[in-house]
Amino acid sequence: MLLDVQNLTTRFHTHDGEVCAVNDVSFSVQAGECLGIVGESGSGKTQVFMSLMGLLAKNGTTEGKVYFEGEQILGLSPKDLNRLRGVEFSMIFQDPMTSLNPYLRISKQMTEVLVEHRGMSEEKAAVTSIEMLDLVGIPESKKRFRMYPHEFSGGMRQRVMIAMALLCQPKLLIADEPTTALDVTVQAQILELLARLGRELNMATVMITHDLGVIAGLSDRVVVMYGGRIVEQATVSEVFHDPQHPYTKGLLSSMPRLDEEREGTLYTIPGQPPDLQDLPDGCSYAPRCTYAMDKCNLERPPLEDIEGDRKKACFLEKMV
Repeated sequence: MLLDVQNLTTRFHTHDGEVCAVNDVSFSVQAGECLGIVGESGSGKTQVFMSLMGLLAKNGTTEGKVYFEGEQILGLSPKDLNRLRGVEFSMIFQDPMTSLNPYLRISKQMTEVLVEHRGMSEEKAAVTSIEMLDLVGIPESKKRFRMYPHEFSGGMRQRVMIAMALLCQPKLLIADEPTTALDVTVQAQILELLARLGRELNMATVMITHDLGVIAGLSDRVVVMYGGRIVEQATVSEVFHDPQHPYTKGLLSSMPRLDEEREGTLYTIPGQPPDLQDLPDGCSYAPRCTYAMDKCNLERPPLEDIEGDRKKACFLEKMV
C-alpha cells in the first residue's frame, strides 16, 4: 500500500462557526495506480490532499491517520514533511500562473528543487531540469528554460508545473484540476502526458476533478465525494456503466456523451450543494435526490461494501 487514508476529518474555524470540509474519509492508493477523486466544487476533494500534505490554512485542523509507505505523516512537523513533499509525493495545483513565481525564471524555480532535495550542483540540476522539460514535451527546452512564466502559454505553464513536480521522481503525483482553463486540445495532451508518465515511471497518480469525463480514460478507480464525504467508490468501468449512488448517476447524466442519442436539454442536478457549516443530520444529498426516502432525512447512510470492492453510502438497495 502506497497511501492509506483512514477516517480523515478536516475542519476550519471561522468567525461564523466551524466548517466541516472533510468528514471521516478513508481510501487507499496502490503503487502505479491512478485514482480519480470526483465531486462538485466545495465537495472537499482538494482539502483531503491539502490536509495530508500539511498545506492547510492556519484556521484548519485535521484528525485521523494518513500512512505513506507505512509511515504516519499526518501531523508531521514542516521540517519532516519537507523531507517528503516534492520528493516522495508531489502536487500539481489548479492554476499554474499563481503557483509559479512570476519574478523568477523557470530555471531558478526548477533547479532549486534539485539543489534543496537532492543536493545537486546548479550545473547538474540545470541539465536534469532541461531533460525533464523535454520529457513533458516542452519544445526548445534549453531556450525556454531561461524564460519567465508569463512567456509561456497556459498549456506550457501546466507542463512546466508537471515537470517541476516530477523532478525528484515521486512515487505519488497529486493532480488538482490539472486541465482547468485549458482548451480541449491542450486538455487531451496534458491527460495523455500524465497517463504516459505514470506508465513509464510506475508512478501512482491521484486525479482531482469535477469532471468525470476527465478521468474516463485515465483512472483505474474512482472516489465520488459529496458534502465532504465519500458517497461511492468503484472502478471506472463500474461507475460509468452501473453507478450505484444517485449523485454519481446525476453527474453522469449531466455530461454530454457521444455514445448515445439525447433529446431535449441536458440534465442538471436540481438544488445546490450543502452548506458545510450546517450539514443536515441525514444524507447531505437527500434535498436534491429523486430517490430520497423519509429515512434519508433522519439518518446518515454509512459507506458500506455492496459487491466486490465497491462501496456506497446510500439506503437505496439497487440503482435502476
